[in-house]
Amino acid sequence: MRATLVDIAREAGVSSATVDRVLNDRPGVKERTRLAVRDAAIRLGYIAPPPHPSLASGQALTLDIVLPGGSNSFMRELHQHIEALAPLTGNATVDVHIIDGFEPSALAAKLTQLEGPHRGVALVGIDHPLVREAIRALVERGVPVVTLVSDIHHVPRAGYIGIDNRSAGRLAGYLMGRMLGPGDKRVAMFTGSFAYRGHEEREMGFRHVMAEMFPQIAILDSAEVRDEEDRAYAVARTVLADDKIDAIYNIGAGNRGIARALQEADRAQDVLFVGHDLTPHTKIFLLDGTMDVVIDQNPRVQAREVLAQLTRTVRGQGWTAISPRVQAIFRENIPEA
Repeated sequence: MRATLVDIAREAGVSSATVDRVLNDRPGVKERTRLAVRDAAIRLGYIAPPPHPSLASGQALTLDIVLPGGSNSFMRELHQHIEALAPLTGNATVDVHIIDGFEPSALAAKLTQLEGPHRGVALVGIDHPLVREAIRALVERGVPVVTLVSDIHHVPRAGYIGIDNRSAGRLAGYLMGRMLGPGDKRVAMFTGSFAYRGHEEREMGFRHVMAEMFPQIAILDSAEVRDEEDRAYAVARTVLADDKIDAIYNIGAGNRGIARALQEADRAQDVLFVGHDLTPHTKIFLLDGTMDVVIDQNPRVQAREVLAQLTRTVRGQGWTAISPRVQAIFRENIPEA
């Protein structure tokens, strides 16, 4: 079936009205949004692609995407979307490398292997001296680097593809504070790893909005679960032994472990549970009431943007990335697949 304006809007992360304005060359649309809509329309076969400069020159590209392994459902979905969109990148080979996301030496070692002409690297990486030095070395050898999902500062990266994680944390805090209501409350907080700047920024945003608007809510010390389901389950069981816990905020992955602990303790309906990333698992938890809110960041948009922007960066065509929208998903507004 031929793609529709709605399909293009969903792919580009914009409204159908914006798609209509772009495809009919009407004014009032930012250039980067215009480019994103046209790219989406081309990928979906709605309009024909322009002649590709790399095809004319015969230069093949290699795009290396480094992702963390483990049980993180969001990362698996991101990987799947990258693989699905890879054939649409034209004359480019896309290689996805899975490593231990919490081991800086393993990540740095992988980065040192990724060099060569007409090549670009994107990574979901921890902010660590070994990783930063490996990125600097890659860039010095002429390989552009893009950070994905979680940013790394003070390195010569070409750009960052991902949400504003501090804003996502603030949104989670605001919604939790409003939903808990008046009175003294206690919140247990889980994080994947403080080595991920994105997780650190989410916690900062969450704590700041709580201190500003809901000072009566006490936040317990953060539990670092390294995005592992079993570790999150074990910590959640200990936390839930305290009958005074009113809410749980999970900054990273591990939602399945926390949900299992809530269900086993028969507290899924009385403990407010806010987490991140809409996956097949968190959809189920929203539907059965175990989770109350999911702050989503749309892995499909990030997969699309990292492939498009890394390709443009390697070719020296400039940066036009669009930041994914942060969206609060409740049981009543779960989007269609």
